[in-house]
Amino acid sequence: MKLRIIATGGTFDKHYDEIAGELVFTSSHLPEILRRARLDETTVLETLVLLDSLDMGDADRARALASCQAALEPALVIVHGTDTMCETAQLLGTDPLLAASGKRVVLTGAMVPYEIAGSDALFNLGYACAAAQLAAPGVYIAMNAQTFNWDRVRKNRTAGRFESTDQGAPK
Repeated sequence: MKLRIIATGGTFDKHYDEIAGELVFTSSHLPEILRRARLDETTVLETLVLLDSLDMGDADRARALASCQAALEPALVIVHGTDTMCETAQLLGTDPLLAASGKRVVLTGAMVPYEIAGSDALFNLGYACAAAQLAAPGVYIAMNAQTFNWDRVRKNRTAGRFESTDQGAPK
């Protein structure tokens, strides 16, 4: 199955600037990751923007939605910052055109940048790619080996993880 990965930035794609001592965006790690995972021939990579999700505005979210609507692939993964991932998922999940398309859209990200030791980025991306190909049509968030429906998830900032907002098991 063809898969489209849409990069929007987030901690996942940040680089450590040793001179400034801060995390910054220079380029996406995704081309390297796709080569390492041997997904480069079966996956389309689209870079929309490289932003911290706290800096994402309505126009950036609208671009992500438009990209999902226009995609020919049935399975989509959006690499996104975790701080506002739920807001983007809500926009996608409530769009009637996207719902009618039968696509599977999975948002994922990382708590630690890809290039930093101990990062969850590579695992989360692999898990999200699998989820996008196996889930029923809809919009999901996939983080740390869990898949959540877009409307039943929140980021627990204290614990540093995503969790279900209901008692039922996530899809």
